Amino acid sequence: MPKIQSVSICKPPYEVKQEEAVTLTRSLFSEKFKDIERLLQVFQNGDIEKRDVCMPLEWYGRQHDFEERNELYISHAVEYGTKAIRACLNGDGMLDGPIAEKDIDAIIFISSTGLSTPSIEARIMNRLPFRDDVKRIPIWGLGCAGGAAGISRAFEYCLAFPEANVLVLSVELCSLTFQKEDYTKSNLVGVSLFSDGIACALITGDQSPISSRQPKPAILSTTSKLMPDSEDVMGWDIKNNGLYVVFSKSIPSIITNWLGPFVHEFLERNGISQKEIAHFVAHPGGKKVLQAYEEALHFDSTKTDISRNILRHHGNMSSPTVLYVLKEFMDRSPSRGEYGLMAALGPGFCGELLLLRWE
Repeated sequence: MPKIQSVSICKPPYEVKQEEAVTLTRSLFSEKFKDIERLLQVFQNGDIEKRDVCMPLEWYGRQHDFEERNELYISHAVEYGTKAIRACLNGDGMLDGPIAEKDIDAIIFISSTGLSTPSIEARIMNRLPFRDDVKRIPIWGLGCAGGAAGISRAFEYCLAFPEANVLVLSVELCSLTFQKEDYTKSNLVGVSLFSDGIACALITGDQSPISSRQPKPAILSTTSKLMPDSEDVMGWDIKNNGLYVVFSKSIPSIITNWLGPFVHEFLERNGISQKEIAHFVAHPGGKKVLQAYEEALHFDSTKTDISRNILRHHGNMSSPTVLYVLKEFMDRSPSRGEYGLMAALGPGFCGELLLLRWE
């Protein structure tokens, strides 16, 4: 089965501690919310200590139009995406040796926080020596589900073309979408959670010459699911000044009631019991989301330790976050034969699941 050979991340340059985010938010929102101190408790309750963003903190306190934001999105996405691809192909200890760009057959680009035509991977191909016949597959709009969905689509590509080597590049610059004059609770919650992140993964087919002596997660099966009539659960409202966050407070309860049957059906279809899942590679949408995962799947909190740690130190980066979690699992070198479940949820409302086994 196709395998995930390498995962890399690229941290944006500006670290923001949660107390600094609270101070900025208080200065911008205090006149609009009479109970601002009570509302600001969402920052303390989120179990996030720090995050990384692409601009200095003072930048977010000023007004910026959609054009400026999007130009920054394009320039940063190309810069950081190039770095992430180079690191992924170098392997950082995951590969037996570096992989050349000319050996890549397809690039799947995942993002939901900016617009670019030509898309970002095309711009990166003008910086790095990829072949000119590389298949380009940009995917926009899957939000937090995008990283897992990108790995799923790479899996399907490698099933169709077993000799293929596929890169999945996920770039989200959520901070550039911040609207300082959006005085909604959704925006306040979004400010407390979201950050910027970049990750890249290399997936290879069964007949690819790329191999490794270390156990790597083989992708055994994937599935997707859409909840009908749930467009208002999460996503963007697109207005004259850019992207305005939609973030329903019902997300944890939806996960609790919806995710369990989704996972159980998927595992049963693959002949795997939940007790056999040793590694839960979960997108940490937030503290309450992780608690909802545990409740829905009857996992104890140790199963979400890595996801919780990524959330604590990086916040919710949307689509790359689950790849940050995956990298942590791979760095810990699980034993051959151990099963993993990758899970991410996003706008639609939708879910993506992947069954993994280290081989």
